[in-house]
Amino acid sequence: MNTNFETIAFEKLGEIGILKVNREKKYNALNSQVLHELKDFLSSLSEGHELKGMIFTGAGDKAFIAGADIAEMSDMTVDEGHDFSTLGQDVTLLFESLNIPVIACVNGFALGGGCEMAMACDFIYATKTAVFGQPEVKLGLVPGFGGTQRLAKLIGRNRAKEIIYSGRNVDINEAKEIGLVVRSFDSQDEMISEAMKTLEAISKNSPNAVAISKQIMNEGNDLTNEQGLDIEARHFGDIFSSYDMKEGTKAFVEKRKPEFKGE
Repeated sequence: MNTNFETIAFEKLGEIGILKVNREKKYNALNSQVLHELKDFLSSLSEGHELKGMIFTGAGDKAFIAGADIAEMSDMTVDEGHDFSTLGQDVTLLFESLNIPVIACVNGFALGGGCEMAMACDFIYATKTAVFGQPEVKLGLVPGFGGTQRLAKLIGRNRAKEIIYSGRNVDINEAKEIGLVVRSFDSQDEMISEAMKTLEAISKNSPNAVAISKQIMNEGNDLTNEQGLDIEARHFGDIFSSYDMKEGTKAFVEKRKPEFKGE
């Protein structure tokens, strides 16, 4: 696992990791360096790790990620803009493909690319100061890191269109009401603490079953209900060959705690 970076930081607490964008003075804005470092780190995780969950957050108390780095984007050519969008999308897809749950912990601004990165995680916790939005149209831009796709799937197409077309901000109350945020907290410390508790609770379950559940839901996201059910049934059958399934069901019958191996 590569952890030698300048713009991101990683800390491992037992079996839980905390990944942080570390550009507090720039409100954790996403420039090419940040995105490349996130991509390198997440790619190294996909090759094998000992984590059972991860928190993704931003340094300081002003912003999770205030957006992409506008100063860098202002002079980009067409090809450079396309490559920048693809790079950001690659990072979001890596978050989605990790075989562990990832909680986005949002404090302060999560605008543009910040909102898009949060949506790529499995779910979002946020403080009461959190502000979400896709304000790209105010700069003559469009969401480029998956916002046009994921926001509609999370909150519904019409709501997503209204938010993206207007470029308006979404406060924590509305974010919870429309299902963008799962839980809200009074402070950043409380949020991180509760996210740790959630991941620790999840880690007591079969890592194999959690990973496959995530895979099934991702695979079925763009399919019809019937196609998704077919994928579910296939994975459900396959899991009967796993150690965790045999251990979990046997432990239930024997009225004891299972000892999962993630296999």
